[in-house]
Amino acid sequence: MAKRGAGRGAAERASGGCPCGSGLPYADCCGPIHRGTATAATAEALMRSRFSAFAVGDADHLLRSWHPSTRPARLRLDPGLRWTRLEILGSDRGGLFDTAGTVRFRAHYREAGRPGTLEEHSRFVREGGGWVYLDAVPE
Repeated sequence: MAKRGAGRGAAERASGGCPCGSGLPYADCCGPIHRGTATAATAEALMRSRFSAFAVGDADHLLRSWHPSTRPARLRLDPGLRWTRLEILGSDRGGLFDTAGTVRFRAHYREAGRPGTLEEHSRFVREGGGWVYLDAVPE
């Protein structure tokens, strides 16, 4: 995701629904992945956790879940950008027994009070037994 924004505070995310849109509480969905007490079982689960990390401002999770060959040295999240909703448009492979997969998604945000969307077709690979974001598929 090219745009980088920070999101809600810890108190709000602890009691609210997960930003990834799963319908589960954040504490039972992406929260454990962000804390490192659980891992994403699929490429789509990692994509959801990365969107949630942008929404809650967890740059550490974003960097940890980025492939070393494409990961930036630093990541500064834009506090004026609020990620509001994620739509998974499709995926290919990226399951429990795969080593690579892609996820196409549409991420909704608000910036300066105006809505916007970002669409991306992301590539994921297994690295050290866990899923990591590699890059976006060129259109």
